[in-house]
Amino acid sequence: MPEKARDVLAGKLPVTLITGFLGSGKTTLLKRLLRDPGMNRAAVIINEFGEVGIDHELVASSSESMTLLSNGCLCCTVRTDLQETLRELFIKRRAGEVIDFDRVFVETTGLADPVPVLHTLQTDGMLGAQYRLDCVVTLVDAVNGARNLDDMPEAAKQAAVADRIVITKSDIAPPAAVAELEARLEQMNSYAARTIAVNGEVDVAFLRDVGPRSTRDAKGVDRWLAPSGQARPAEGAYLGERVRAGTHDAAIRSFCLWFEKPFTWDSFAAAVQVLTSLRGSDLLRVKGLVNVEGERGPVVVQGAQHVFHPPVTLEGWSSDDHRSRIVFIGRNLSRESVESLFAAVGTLAAPSS
Repeated sequence: MPEKARDVLAGKLPVTLITGFLGSGKTTLLKRLLRDPGMNRAAVIINEFGEVGIDHELVASSSESMTLLSNGCLCCTVRTDLQETLRELFIKRRAGEVIDFDRVFVETTGLADPVPVLHTLQTDGMLGAQYRLDCVVTLVDAVNGARNLDDMPEAAKQAAVADRIVITKSDIAPPAAVAELEARLEQMNSYAARTIAVNGEVDVAFLRDVGPRSTRDAKGVDRWLAPSGQARPAEGAYLGERVRAGTHDAAIRSFCLWFEKPFTWDSFAAAVQVLTSLRGSDLLRVKGLVNVEGERGPVVVQGAQHVFHPPVTLEGWSSDDHRSRIVFIGRNLSRESVESLFAAVGTLAAPSS
């Protein structure tokens, strides 16, 4: 059952996962973020096999695995695995051995599948008690992005799981190519807000404080689930039907299911269990607000493939609309099939009259 009494999100350190295919500009974005005055207490975790190191002009002093940057940030190199690195960082922070960082950026390698990183935060109890996922930021190169989406399954998956998408290198790509890439990303993942980086610059506020950060912040959760400032699809629209035929990402579909009646927690959990057991490997991302009988507010759910975060109950709803709304981004997973599954499980779970 969801956590109830205390604000289980307050005080947890937000983690932003920065992903994108080779050459998409992740290091350039990190440099931009780290130069922002509001980011002077960030910790940055990079893979030691990353494309480019953090700009030397930022480096003040370094040890074998940790580098203190001249703007006050901490840069840490992954030498074992992410879980151990995050644990070590938090232990050193608590002991006063490193700066009292207030957020973490994790830069993946260009060929990385981001889902295992999400699983790290979802399954490790110690990490889950200290960190929370703020958002997944995916960079897509306007020059090579369309070809990468065609040829590289990793690139399509990176775009599919994103909460925020940044289109880079728009200044050296034909405007028609940028427009076509935007339309394609909208069809793949219309529930990720997008922006275009101009000469490598992006509004830092677009990438900060995206995910649920307090059980008392229902409006903030609405921003995470359905970002504003961007055209929204019609409720229940089956977006996969409009994906350009013949591309590798045509199998990736995003849709939102709305439910008028509240769930019992058992019926909702049963439906999710059946879905993950049958199609977990194709369930790239799930996030939503669920109206559960007996709960004071909506229950925040999010997961990737077979693994889900522990559910969290908010203090209340942000409006009078108390319908459950759940976003699904999957591979070869139709809206109709998921809707039918929930309907069938709900019927079976309903008490006999």
